[in-house]
Amino acid sequence: MRKFGLVLLTLAMGASMLFGQGVTVRWAYWGGEARIKKSQAAIDLFRAANPSISVNPEISGGAGDHFTKVDTQLAGGAGPDIIQMGGNIGDYVKKGVLLPLDKYAGTILNTAVIDPAAIQGGTFDGKLYGISTGVTMPALVYNKSLIQRAGAPLPALSMTYAEFRAYLVALKAKLPTGVYPMQDIGASSSGTTPFGYWTGYNGTKLYVADPKSTQVKAADAQKYLELFKDYRDNKLIPPADIAAGFAETNADTSAIIAGKVAIGFLYTNQLGGYQAATKDELALMEFPGAVATKALWQNASQYYTVNKETKNPEATVKLVDFLVNSPEAAKVLGLDRGASASSTARTAALEGVDQKVLDYLKIAGAHTSKPTPNLPNDTEFNSSFFLLYQLVAFGNYTTAKGGQQIADLIVRMINK
Repeated sequence: MRKFGLVLLTLAMGASMLFGQGVTVRWAYWGGEARIKKSQAAIDLFRAANPSISVNPEISGGAGDHFTKVDTQLAGGAGPDIIQMGGNIGDYVKKGVLLPLDKYAGTILNTAVIDPAAIQGGTFDGKLYGISTGVTMPALVYNKSLIQRAGAPLPALSMTYAEFRAYLVALKAKLPTGVYPMQDIGASSSGTTPFGYWTGYNGTKLYVADPKSTQVKAADAQKYLELFKDYRDNKLIPPADIAAGFAETNADTSAIIAGKVAIGFLYTNQLGGYQAATKDELALMEFPGAVATKALWQNASQYYTVNKETKNPEATVKLVDFLVNSPEAAKVLGLDRGASASSTARTAALEGVDQKVLDYLKIAGAHTSKPTPNLPNDTEFNSSFFLLYQLVAFGNYTTAKGGQQIADLIVRMINK
């Protein structure tokens, strides 16, 4: 009997290890206070159902800080188990640091209920490396309450660039001193999305995967810099020194939340976090020209990926499956990381800001085209582009010199 009991204990321990019991999963992501609260609520639900799996969140304020920290940890052999990725997932696949998830599909990870396009987005060279956290779209966000208090008309959902500039001029005349119509969305320390939209709007692809090339010339980048120089010169966006005071990595570092601008830029999945940071009502509108050019796009907000060196792959993948497919998790996470691509998660009832995002996606979704592949070395491109943009904004570079430097940077990233 004693020997039989030991056998049962051994089998139980083996099964326990198989499903990741008695282990800790480290989950690295970036985000502001609202995302942290939502993520912790999901962790609490997961822990309630899996009490022997501990989850340690490792949080950075912005994507730049996140990847700097993750890269250091991976280099030292101490990377987190779950690594939140953005459009740069392909770079990390090439580095060979991510775990293929195919062996878990259909067992621990239910991929059958996830939209095929979302699965395809996380698949490289025939292997599944990333699970989409949800679909998102670029958008302009405006402070509806602020604009109404100023006695100005609300912006239309869709406008041409000429109409948009005219609106900014009219809005400027109504806003209090020290408040500007729009955030300097030309560049931020964490992204180049508005530039990517501009290149698509003008029919010049930022990156062509086959053959590896770009359609963007120095003159194209110069026109982009001149657009924002015009806005800056006419005080439609803040001066460079004021704009530089807002990192724009999340709601906590945003000029629109600080009350310095009426219109800003975000991805639709960020609206909940921004709205939670202010008592004013926020609303969404399209980038100018989207109706005519269909230059907007939908893509995965982020991806859940797994460290190739994780010591607890089953428990880690089990947490990923819960975050992606559980209706209970979807209800507390909302659309913070995008509109879910999982049919089971979409059964969760959403309300408030999340419904506002869905309404925007229904309209703006008709003004989208298939997204082009991300430029190689995406993280480095973002940071280098931001520095060049700042040199122009502060008057150290002419728009012509900045345009040439940006064009050279794009080529350098492709050939690196």
